[in-house]
Amino acid sequence: QVALVESGGGLVQAGGSLRLSCAASGRFFSNYAMGWFRQAPGKDREFVAAIKRNAAWTYYADSVKGLFTISRDNAKNTVYLQMKSLKPEDTAVYYCAASLDRFGLNYGEQQEYTYWGQGTQVTVSS
Repeated sequence: QVALVESGGGLVQAGGSLRLSCAASGRFFSNYAMGWFRQAPGKDREFVAAIKRNAAWTYYADSVKGLFTISRDNAKNTVYLQMKSLKPEDTAVYYCAASLDRFGLNYGEQQEYTYWGQGTQVTVSS
């Protein structure tokens, strides 16, 4: 069992930066691939970024490539999402999620993830 708690959301002006954190409780965090997803008002939840359990590989949605960076600290059971050059269209609730890492895992698919946090609101003003 893994419990996830996101933090770091807030209100920021367009062009600004934020760093989201997701703290995991439970054992064997380093066995889990971690993902960030977001849901904007009136829209479906969408994939943002993912990272393998050992941080050897990361994967991003095209819309955030070069702007967002996912990282993790397995010693702290925490995954991060550094966001820069934020735009109003980045406004959403951001969720982190965990999936036991395995060969063939589809890192961008929500259905692959077993555990989810409650989300943190990010609002980007124009």
